[in-house]
Amino acid sequence: MVVQANTNGYVSRFSHSSVYVTDISTMGRLYTSQLMDLDRKPTEALSTNPFSLSKGFTSWSMRYIVGASSMGTIIEWYDFYIFGSLALILAEKFFPSADLGKSLIQYLGVFAAGFGARPFGALVFGRIGDLIGRKYAFLLTITIMGLSTTVIGLLPTYQSIGVFAIVILLFIRILQGLALGGEYGGAAIYVAEHAPDDRRGYWTSYIQTTATVGLFLSLMVILGTRLAIGVAPFNDWGWRIPFLLSSILVAVSLYIRWRLRETPLFSRLKEMGKSSTAPLRDSLLNLKNFKLILLALLGATAGQAVVWYTGQFWALYFLQTIQKLDFVTSYSVVAIALAVGTPMFLVFGKLSDRIGRKKIIMAGCLLAAATYYPIYLGMSYFSNPVNFAALILLVLVQVVYVTMVYGPIAAFLVELFPARIRYTSLSLPYHLGNGWFGGFTPVTILAINLATGNIYAGLIYPIAVALLTVGVGMRYLKETRGISIWKEVEVKVPVASQSDSTA
Repeated sequence: MVVQANTNGYVSRFSHSSVYVTDISTMGRLYTSQLMDLDRKPTEALSTNPFSLSKGFTSWSMRYIVGASSMGTIIEWYDFYIFGSLALILAEKFFPSADLGKSLIQYLGVFAAGFGARPFGALVFGRIGDLIGRKYAFLLTITIMGLSTTVIGLLPTYQSIGVFAIVILLFIRILQGLALGGEYGGAAIYVAEHAPDDRRGYWTSYIQTTATVGLFLSLMVILGTRLAIGVAPFNDWGWRIPFLLSSILVAVSLYIRWRLRETPLFSRLKEMGKSSTAPLRDSLLNLKNFKLILLALLGATAGQAVVWYTGQFWALYFLQTIQKLDFVTSYSVVAIALAVGTPMFLVFGKLSDRIGRKKIIMAGCLLAAATYYPIYLGMSYFSNPVNFAALILLVLVQVVYVTMVYGPIAAFLVELFPARIRYTSLSLPYHLGNGWFGGFTPVTILAINLATGNIYAGLIYPIAVALLTVGVGMRYLKETRGISIWKEVEVKVPVASQSDSTA
């Protein structure tokens, strides 16, 4: 049991030894049998041993918890983004047309349907996560995602079964969106509710790398498969391989996740009878909490989302469909930029533990809004003739913006909402922002470009949303760094005074 002495003459007790609380040096050390494990931090030892890997291994490390959570989330993002990464090929398979632009915009519409479903998945699995537990919710999500992706790999094309191919593809895409709507919140909260308060930004930033790593993995698998079997076979049947590979990855992740335990904070919340019995009602019908959800959406996740999808997905589409770069060149440019930029998630996550989450997120949105036009003008200039290094640099700058807005946001959202309704309340603004504002970014930019005949006109959308987030966030959102999420499971008991102890 871990104990924290407070200046009001009480001690706050935690029933789980993995929780490390703040320093008690000012109160003096309380030498009682209840102070076992007082100096063991979550970064050093957690929970019980699931594997018995060695005789000396008796607890989980934060690295194992982060690794197990991240692996499943990477695979879910990989599954989700294969669909987008293969847009040019699958658009012709499922929406055949003499006009590639028309086929592509129809395909991107189906791609966006998955994003549209994400907030509903947030409600469904958020409720499960707040009622039953974080672990069981993200076991369900990865199972649904893995099965859906495998089915796409086996799905006949339009040429074989006609419109039924489109209907089935749309249904599967919606299932993927529902699953992803529950996955991210579970993984982010699972890590955050194990991490100490002063390093939450750093540890949760590993979860923030998963979306970019998942996209990078999808690009690498697609590129590697295409190079291995050749262009014609890949376009004919080889595009199915990345989808089918998902079944193996999901099986491994399920095996690892099944052995995880519930978070100590949520377990204690359940023991104390403080968990919510109606998370949807408590999240959405409580005026104070609903206001926080709206502020989190407009003041944080909406801007974060458009920066993420512009800097990675639109950058790829811009090179492929507008600048007409070949498959290998465009994929290589984006993949190298992602590989070089990904460590910056950890840098900004760690920095947010020192200077705050809000400043970094707002700065990323503002920089993106101010520089998107010159960046894409530069991408056009260096695409003809191709200047490989310059294109990588221009995409890398956008990836750095992504790491600024995305690296600290998990810690920010976890700290913004109470534990009893955290899964539901966190997941909803995140997936409204990333599912609707962000997920529709590529198709919105493309539609504006086609309507105006200007290849840069559509950038007004991410710029406007990013500026909206800066305005709302700077004015109404408070900094969350320094908030202790463990306070919700404190139990106050009297502390004997010095005179009592010497009596």
